[in-house]
Amino acid sequence: MTMNGQADLHIHTYFSDSTSSPQEVVDDALKCGLSCIAITDHDIVEGVEPTIAAAVNHALEVVPGIELSSELENCDIHILGYFVDFQKGPLLEKIDIFLDARMERMKQMIMNLKKVGVNNIEFEEVCALTKSKAVGRAHLAMLLHQKGWVSNFKTAFEKYIGPGCPGYAPKYKQTPFEAIELIRSSGGVAVMAHPMLTQKDELIPRFAAAGLKGLEVYYPNSMEMVTQFYERIAEKNNLIATGGSDAHGKAKSYTYVGKRTVPLEVVERLRQAKP
Repeated sequence: MTMNGQADLHIHTYFSDSTSSPQEVVDDALKCGLSCIAITDHDIVEGVEPTIAAAVNHALEVVPGIELSSELENCDIHILGYFVDFQKGPLLEKIDIFLDARMERMKQMIMNLKKVGVNNIEFEEVCALTKSKAVGRAHLAMLLHQKGWVSNFKTAFEKYIGPGCPGYAPKYKQTPFEAIELIRSSGGVAVMAHPMLTQKDELIPRFAAAGLKGLEVYYPNSMEMVTQFYERIAEKNNLIATGGSDAHGKAKSYTYVGKRTVPLEVVERLRQAKP
């Protein structure tokens, strides 16, 4: 299967919560004929440089990116950043704060789980599942499943580590507006990730007014009517309609590199939207 002139703009590596190395991501992208990929790990940019290095001898552009966690009105809202400066500047300075907060949050969640009898998961085991300090609930869900506490990832979140559950601990507080400004101040272009999952459509005009430049309209396994709905919202708010697979290696079985793509024209529009 070839996808000439296509880009997958939402890919994770094992520097956050994917099982795939940068080399494996590049191999997968080349196998399906992609021309461009974006590395968008959660709250970290460590995966960008090794992916660029893995792609250097191939006709594959690697866009430096990130997926920033944020919260508003008790709702998790993820903001993607494209063409960010991943070597210096405000984003890099803030990432250290994000990662320290992720580590402390994980320690708290493990303590919370021990209080309800889940006593065989240690902090070091969670850390072993990622190549960085970007530990998250997906890693904890993996261990809850491996150790027989739940039958699948979804149950881990519903029973133990989702909001209101006994193992939950709040994450570092950053608003989407702060995330958008952080991306902009780092030379990047801010895009709201998977709005069909977030379901806070009424906030999109406010984000656009604050500097949001795009909306992730094309997302794996979305019904066509849902895609068309977000195409209209993007158009109404003068936002670039982006898309990608949200590939996480073996950690998300329902998607993979190249499952959802957009034409290279979208990459060029993002590039032109840089501050």
